[in-house]
Amino acid sequence: MPTIDTAALRQLFLDAHTQNGWRDEPVTDAELGQLYDLMKMGPTSANCCPARIVFVRSTEAKARLLPCMAAGNVEKTRTAPVTAIVGYDLEFYEKLPQLFPHTDARSWFAGKAEHSAATAFRNGSLQGGYFILAARAIGLDCGPMGGFVHTKVDAEFWAGTRVTTNFICNLGHGDPALVRPRGPRLRFDEACAIV
Repeated sequence: MPTIDTAALRQLFLDAHTQNGWRDEPVTDAELGQLYDLMKMGPTSANCCPARIVFVRSTEAKARLLPCMAAGNVEKTRTAPVTAIVGYDLEFYEKLPQLFPHTDARSWFAGKAEHSAATAFRNGSLQGGYFILAARAIGLDCGPMGGFVHTKVDAEFWAGTRVTTNFICNLGHGDPALVRPRGPRLRFDEACAIV
């Protein structure tokens, strides 16, 4: 497989920053559909695909979300064109007959709560990473956040389901004036070992 070009690397990784402020430009339904259609192609174990997403865009839905946010995340969430609540389904295995039909993968997880929860979190987090890269690939900026009251978000947006929130991500076209300088990263030898 050939390497992607430098422009793509810059868009996905090298020039992309976490966004804290937004230009007044909408994010369309078509863009959200395109984002999901790219994200869903990333690999998960047994093709389990546990990620579930609520795209919060309406004034009414934002009014439900804002009281769940940490104080430092309220304004940037209020002004973001769309805020994605990225969750994962603890009963993802109910979809395995559809997603992994060549064997009885459902039996690997049903009735095994600890194993199912770990698998859902791990693979839902992978899909969350794909989500951010897919958004960047179609020209959207991202502001992923962990500053929210988990129980409130779950009660407000996932009530009556087995879905729980992983993280929240604002989406739109970022305001370059509000981007902070990139934080330092660990060097290869600080984070990696070749054995």
